[in-house]
Amino acid sequence: MRRFRNACAVLGAIAATAVSVAAAAPAAAAATGTHHRAACSTHWGTNAKHRGSSAITVATRVRAVRAGQHGCFDRLVIDLSGGKRPPFSARYVKHIVAEASGKILKVRGRAKILIVVRGPAGRHYHPNAVHLADVSGFKTFRQVRGAGSFERVTAIGLGVRAKLPFRVFELGSAHSGWRIVIDVAH
Repeated sequence: MRRFRNACAVLGAIAATAVSVAAAAPAAAAATGTHHRAACSTHWGTNAKHRGSSAITVATRVRAVRAGQHGCFDRLVIDLSGGKRPPFSARYVKHIVAEASGKILKVRGRAKILIVVRGPAGRHYHPNAVHLADVSGFKTFRQVRGAGSFERVTAIGLGVRAKLPFRVFELGSAHSGWRIVIDVAH
């Protein structure tokens, strides 16, 4: 029992020292100006991202587009219906070109990402909307614009402040619906 008490006393002293050092560290860092934000791991590259064949389309529908902010990146989420997982691609382009018409669309931002989902627009989705999601005040995103939907292919133009690293991944299932997520680094 005595050994147990001694071990507890030693551990208690170590814990108290660690707590006092941890509590003093932010104040010392602020006083010296060495306080740093947690590092962002956004080494995703600027190359094109895709999944599936560009020759295949599915009946899975694009329902909505929404945007959010994170400490290290801005995020665009494309909500889709359930069904087969649709092929998609995302790449930097010089111009956003509307599906079917071929018209060059004005999109704010020094760089543009064209996102193509190989599925049709849903009934309540507005594929030609000039502002699909409100990105005012975002650090990286400048505009999210519909670029049309034609023959089961839906396109979205994403204007960003510069050509920055980005990643794309999918969430969901055939039963609950799919989400295509695009993160662009700050």
